[in-house]
Parts: sequence; structure tokens; C-alpha cells
Amino acid sequence: MYTAVEGARVPIRMWADPHSVEEQAMRQLHNVANLPWVHGVAVMPDVHYGKGATVGSVIAMRDAVSPAAVGVDIGCGMSAVRTSLTAADLPDDLGKLRRRIESAVPVGFGMHRTPVNTARVHGVGGWAEFWNRFGELHAGVQDLRERAHRQVGSLGGGNHFIEVCLEQGGPDEGRVWLMLHSGSRNIGKELAERHMSVARKLPHNADLPDRDLAVFVAGTPEMQAYRRDLFWAQDYAARNRATMVALVKQAVKDELPQVAFDDAISCHHNYVSEETYDGVDLLVTRKGAIRAGSGDLGIIPGSMGTGSYIVRGLGNEASFESASHGAGRRMSRNKAKKLYTAADLAAQTDGVECRKDSGVVDEIPAAYKDIDSVIAAQSDLVEVVAHLKQVICVKG
Repeated sequence: MYTAVEGARVPIRMWADPHSVEEQAMRQLHNVANLPWVHGVAVMPDVHYGKGATVGSVIAMRDAVSPAAVGVDIGCGMSAVRTSLTAADLPDDLGKLRRRIESAVPVGFGMHRTPVNTARVHGVGGWAEFWNRFGELHAGVQDLRERAHRQVGSLGGGNHFIEVCLEQGGPDEGRVWLMLHSGSRNIGKELAERHMSVARKLPHNADLPDRDLAVFVAGTPEMQAYRRDLFWAQDYAARNRATMVALVKQAVKDELPQVAFDDAISCHHNYVSEETYDGVDLLVTRKGAIRAGSGDLGIIPGSMGTGSYIVRGLGNEASFESASHGAGRRMSRNKAKKLYTAADLAAQTDGVECRKDSGVVDEIPAAYKDIDSVIAAQSDLVEVVAHLKQVICVKG
């Protein structure tokens, strides 16, 4: 159940202990709850400080949207696929399978040498029409078309990952799953930053307590332009994940030809959706939150050494039918790098085939909140379908 935090223009409903949330994040939440366009704010148990708007927040606005409440990785989200394999089918040495995946999917700043043949991406059509719309996007990104083409089917860095996981407990104990986390790559970031810059300069945003909360309002050309680019970038992110799923499935099949795959589960967790609550048509922004409408399947990952959950939404309107997007960070990347070493990372990822070097120490499990506690805190938002534990983790 949530705690109602008073003191703002609209109540802040928190599925986290308010006393456990850092002061900067609480200030952000109050700032956004005081905006005149805001209908309500819901805060997930993985909440932590973010640029402009808090990560783990759901903001419902009337006739307005704040680009910072979406973030720069527009459409970032998760995909997961259950396979026919079990733990017994996996090779003793998982390094070869990890290398196959890393060869198939560029990581970090990488991209494909030539664009992926989209005929390999089953179930996703409309590619020609999708790319035709690129010419309508912000003029400042028009020279990025080729790069955007070549980054479809690439992972990125930071907290993005590809995993091979084993189901924990229940009748499907040991079933192998594939999972990945990525977004709209460089093109989403470029679009977001350009529109944030436009929003900050609009007169109606002049007196905001935080200029990063600048909004676009309905009926303006700026809002129309942002919505056009936002929804294109959300589509790009979904297509990027679908392409990576196809590439990872093929990599697994090359190593284990007997494999079969279920349909993918996929969900955004940095995005805007048009939804209706309390009889009011709203623009609902989820920054570090997934939609958890009744029956919706979602994915809530932990860290590279813990576990993840497949969940089903319960349709709780108090949270604007939302749930957390992951464990959530409990310390900054810089703090993690100062506190921990590559040896600490190796110890905390024991049993996982993954990078264990200083380049990913900021992703060490200790930098994240406890995923089991995060799941327990939202039992009125989702029910657990499957508990997964990774055995391979690919990072940029």
C-alpha cells in the first residue's frame, strides 16, 4: 500500500518509505507535484534522484508534458523470451555462448557495420513507413539518419544488458529465459535534449523552481513537434529491442539448435502514454516505471548479480496502473566506483558469466536496492509470474 505525502498541490502517493528517499529526490517530487498541470504523482519503490524528474515516478498531467519526466533515453525498456531449454541443456562453459551474443549485438557506443536486415525481425512490420517519418523529425537530427539505422539492434552501455537466465522455483524450475534492457540509443538522446532546450526557453516555464521541469502545453507547435518526435523515438526503442531479441535468439540457436522460443514479453519504462483516470484524459509519463494494467505482463530486473521478475499487473488506479522498473540505484555511479573494486564485483557476480573488470564496477549489485524488497513493496500493484536468476550477463 502507498503512503500519501502531503505538502504539495496534489498528493504524492509513495510505494516507498518517505524517510528512505534522499532529500534531493523528495525535493524533485514536491516540485513536480506543485506544477499547475499535474493531476497526480505516484512514486515506485525503486525511486531515486534523477535529472529534472525523479527516477521511479509516474506523473499524470492535463494537457501538458515535461520532457525531463521522460528522460533522455526515450522508450527505454525490457524484453524477455522464455525458451524450451532447461539448465541441463546449457554447456558447462558459458563463455562461448556469451561471446556469440556479444558478436551478434554491438555494445557500448558500438553499432552494426551495415543495418540489420529487418526481414530477420519476425512480427515487426512497417519499417519503410517508419524510416520515411525520419525526415519529419527535428531538423537538428537529420544528419544522424545513417547512425540511427546502424544502431538498430545494438545495446548501449550503462545499466543496459543482455542476460541468459534460469527460472527459480515452481514447476518450471531451471527453464532458460533470455532478457534484455535497452532504449532508443543516440537518436533518442539527441531528440530529447533538443526538445528540453526548447522547453526551458518558453515563457510559461520562466518561474519554475527547476527549469529542467519545463513543460510543453497542448495546442502549441512545440508540443506538437515534441509528441511527433517522442512517439517516433518510443517506436524506435521498441524496434531496437525486437531486433536484438531476434539476434540473440539466433545466437542461442547457433549454439543450441534444438531450442524453441515463446513470444516475447516487452515493456517500456521511460515513456508517455495517453490514458484516462478519474474521468480525465491525461498524459501519463513513466520515468523508471512500467505499465501494470490488469493482466499486463511486465519485467522488473534487479542487478547483474541478483535476479529479476516477470510480473502481471493488477490494474491499481492509485498508481495510475504502474509498477517499478527495476531495483533502482541506492548510490550514484561515482560513489560506487569509489567504494568498490573489480575484486568486489567478481565476488558479487560469482557464478555469473559476465564482465568483472573496473569498467563496469558502477553496475556492481551493491549499488542497487534489494530487488526482493522492491517486489514485496508493490504487492498491490503486481503479482509475480516468474523469478529469474541470470547465468550470463552481457554489458557494454
